[in-house]
Amino acid sequence: MTTPTPLRTRRPLRGLLASAFTLTTLACAAGDAPAPSADTPQRTASTDIVYIQPDGPPANPFSPAVRVGNLVFVSGTLGTLPDGTLVPGGIEAETRQVLENIKAVLASDGLGMDRIVRCTAYLADLKEWPAMNAVYRGYFADGKYPARAAVQATLLFGARVELECVAAAK
Repeated sequence: MTTPTPLRTRRPLRGLLASAFTLTTLACAAGDAPAPSADTPQRTASTDIVYIQPDGPPANPFSPAVRVGNLVFVSGTLGTLPDGTLVPGGIEAETRQVLENIKAVLASDGLGMDRIVRCTAYLADLKEWPAMNAVYRGYFADGKYPARAAVQATLLFGARVELECVAAAK
């Protein structure tokens, strides 16, 4: 039986990283920031936050979605028609309309439903969870569902379901 070779310590690397950090900090403090590499995203104050308002300025004090860096935060969305009324037909019809509304907001920013990585579902009655899931499932590729949470809540306008999502921008 052979004796295992001891693992090398990482202290020399840690010291090297600390030295590089110190040099970078000193260069930045002196006004000589290192040149960004080609794969470093460049951000300016005017492009960090984008308010996505596909139908123009909103009537209520919120945006349908907001892009921050590579994430798009879609506001809580109800199953409303373009005139603002709730679609008739119960949980299945509302779920379908909610997802179509989210799909339209994402499309206005050049994204599809496949970019959604997280959702929160608010249901007026958690007993309707299976019916909501039956419709929801059809908007995503098999097995590629967003991470999700569900909460029972009292919703505006007597709605049965509301979804809010986070999408990854390209």
